[in-house]
Amino acid sequence: MNSTRNSAPDQPDSGTGIQPPDPQKTGAGERVHVREFQYPGDYPAARTLWENAGPGIHIRRSDEPEEIQKKLQCDPDLFLVAETRGRLIGTIIGGFDGRRGLIYHLAVDAAFRQQGVGSLLMDEVERRLKAKGCLKCYLMVTVDNDNAMRFYDTRRWERMDSIHTYTKEL
Repeated sequence: MNSTRNSAPDQPDSGTGIQPPDPQKTGAGERVHVREFQYPGDYPAARTLWENAGPGIHIRRSDEPEEIQKKLQCDPDLFLVAETRGRLIGTIIGGFDGRRGLIYHLAVDAAFRQQGVGSLLMDEVERRLKAKGCLKCYLMVTVDNDNAMRFYDTRRWERMDSIHTYTKEL
């Protein structure tokens, strides 16, 4: 799952001027860089990561290349990847409509789970959402994804049992 880097880790991400966070070490001592997703170079590795993520990430038509390109027209600075040694090991997609934020596709390669990579990605997307003026953010977790529910519970996300989620294909 190698991806092609289009920006140096110590340079602002292209187009946004946002300074990426300093590289961090995982629990296993690997240095991890968080940076903005670059299309098309990162797409194959991200897609493979999503396909192998296990419960919780379901590949849909919105994950096809043309749809990812559309996503990058809006808030490209909220679509982040984590990498170590040039290998893409994590993703997160954030969105902001000017009022609320939404998080999608937090995924970490199985070999790097429980080492802080997911927290690095969440911390950075939350920081960027706050910088945009976002006061509240939502995310959805499938009912079969116990690990994700525990992860979000420890990060002080609150379950919303009082609402139902609806969807409609357009």
